[in-house]
Order: sequence, then structure tokens, then C-alpha cells
Amino acid sequence: MKGLIGRKLGMTQMFTEQGELIPVTLIQAGPCYVTQRKTTEKDGYSAIQVGFEAVPGRKITKGERLHLQKAGAPPLRHVREFRVKPDEQYELGQVLDVGQFGLGERVDVVGTSKGRGFAGAVKRHGFAGGPKTHGQSDRHRAVGSIGSGTTPGRVLKGMRMPGHMGNARRTASGLEVVFVDPERHIIGVRGGVPGAVNGLVVIKEARKQ
Repeated sequence: MKGLIGRKLGMTQMFTEQGELIPVTLIQAGPCYVTQRKTTEKDGYSAIQVGFEAVPGRKITKGERLHLQKAGAPPLRHVREFRVKPDEQYELGQVLDVGQFGLGERVDVVGTSKGRGFAGAVKRHGFAGGPKTHGQSDRHRAVGSIGSGTTPGRVLKGMRMPGHMGNARRTASGLEVVFVDPERHIIGVRGGVPGAVNGLVVIKEARKQ
């Protein structure tokens, strides 16, 4: 499986060859380094560990520094793991870039959504709120009834109510690759991806092709 770690640069728009104007998210992905190889014989599954974003050595722990040195990689801030097939060949210290993705390919982008803090049910779940008239004075954005009385006599699990919103891992699936610039390590995907500008994202081959 192909995969990269990157940072969201922001959104723009592009014209397709058919003249259609489409929204595009630009991501600075790579260069990434293969920092560990996991095999079925030794670890029970086949995967590679990939590192991203070079930093001064003092910014990471001694254990992390020695682990990366063993792989022949510079000090890196972030590492993630990608499952690969046992017959796929990767070398320690190998550099991965956006050149592995082609135009028209489908990818999944994983990121952390923007944190919204404590939100009410209107914002969090799209509730309509209460009526604006007939004596209602302070119920415009209230939840309303959350259950019946004696039966079941409790609030059912999963009831949609006010609470913490955002700041959660989210995946945008099946996005089309519409722009690739290997020299500047930039990849563009059609549509939006989770998270704020400069947020960390993981790009991988689409699970559902």
C-alpha cells in the first residue's frame, strides 16, 4: 500500500480539461523516510514505519534518535505505520515522495478535524430547535425531550445531546488526485480534507477503489 505523511496547505480551485471548476486541497507530503520494516515472520504482519518532517536532533528523545540513526534517516518529528504486502520491497532509509501517486488515482486522507469545543445540539447535530413563538422564551436552541417517563425510565445510550465537538480523527475517502508536483512535494486532491491549515494528515491508497 502506498502512503505518505504531510501537512495541509489550504484550499484552492482548478479547471479540469472539460472546463469544470473544482475545489482542490493542496498537501505538502514528504519527503518521507522508511524507518522500520515489519515482517510476517518476525512481527506477525507486514508493514513499514514511515517518518516525516526533519527536526534538530535535540527536539526528539535519545531513543527516537538512535532508532532513526539505525535506519539511516535524519531526526524526524512524526512516524506512522502503513500496512504493505509481504512481496513489496522497501529498504531502510528509502525516501518516499508524491511521485508514487498518479493523476486520477483515488486516495484516503486521514486527519484531525477542527476542534469546536463544547457545542449545543443545533450546531453539533443539526437539530431544528424549538418553536420561535407560542410562549417559548428560552427554548429556541434547546434539545427538547430526551426520552419518555416510566418506560424505559432512563436516557437511551447514543442519545444525541450537547457535548464536545470536533478534534477527532476523521477520514475523507476516495478523493481523486488532480495535481502532483514531485519537485515541491505537493499533491492536490479534489474536495476538502479534515483539519485546519498546517494540520498533520496521512495520505494512503484508497481502501475502496
